[in-house]
Amino acid sequence: MSISRADKGGFANWWFTVDKVALIGMALLIGIGLMLAFAASPAITGGPLSAGDFRYAARQLSYASVALGIMAGASLMTLRQVKITAAFVFALALIGSFLVLFIGVDVLGARRELGFGLFSLQPSEFLKPSFAILAAAVLADRAPLAIPKPAITLMLIAPAIATLLFQPDIGQTGLLLSLWGAMLFFAGLPLFWVGLLAGVTGLLGFAAYTVFPHVHHRMAQYLSGSDIGYQAGLALKAFAHGGFSGVGPGAGTVKYRIPDAHSDYIFAVAGEEFGLVLCLIIAALFCLLTVRLLLRSSGARDPFSQ
Repeated sequence: MSISRADKGGFANWWFTVDKVALIGMALLIGIGLMLAFAASPAITGGPLSAGDFRYAARQLSYASVALGIMAGASLMTLRQVKITAAFVFALALIGSFLVLFIGVDVLGARRELGFGLFSLQPSEFLKPSFAILAAAVLADRAPLAIPKPAITLMLIAPAIATLLFQPDIGQTGLLLSLWGAMLFFAGLPLFWVGLLAGVTGLLGFAAYTVFPHVHHRMAQYLSGSDIGYQAGLALKAFAHGGFSGVGPGAGTVKYRIPDAHSDYIFAVAGEEFGLVLCLIIAALFCLLTVRLLLRSSGARDPFSQ
């Protein structure tokens, strides 16, 4: 089937305007992620001498299907529809993050997710992309506003930050603040205010280091020259075992001892079973995607699209 540029239909218009290089990069990363999920799932559900199953891989497959649907749907939206959807998602994510404080599911000692029977959802994950779009809409608006635009973005982000700190989720808080600061910088905020915000963020980081024991422990571990931590140590052993070309699909042994091999430490599974080769391919795909989208952004005329 051939598609003509003369065709003004929805799919044809999408096909000739979508960034195919970025699309292929995303598809490859999703495919590699699913492959690694199938490699890691037996390690979590079984052991070196016991058969595991692929329940986590099946879960990731369902998540990937939903994500592809969302990505395809979002790419078909107009800019106005994108802004409206972002406002709706941000409101729901903020409400969900607040509800987590009272009815959240306890996962690894913290309440950050809402349980829905067959699956759980972390509302704070939706705060970042929706806030990015809303803040972009405010900062790129050419119409003069009664309130300074950075102050409006502050009013948007403040309740989200407060909710995250009460959970507490220091990682998401840091990511959201970094996102906000970067957007203000690229929107042309004077360097004095950028420096002031950086200083306040540094003070908040020091306060988190002082108040929260797990943050203090992780930072001390990171700065230590000898105490690299249990999981990080196992991850290094997995990379060493895999070497350049890996031990082969399903042949990894260190992965059975890594508690989070199916999630936070799945890159260690890639290093052990597929070696440095796949790790470099993954890094190269992320670099390609980043550079490609930055180039695409720089070529956009509308500040909101950028």
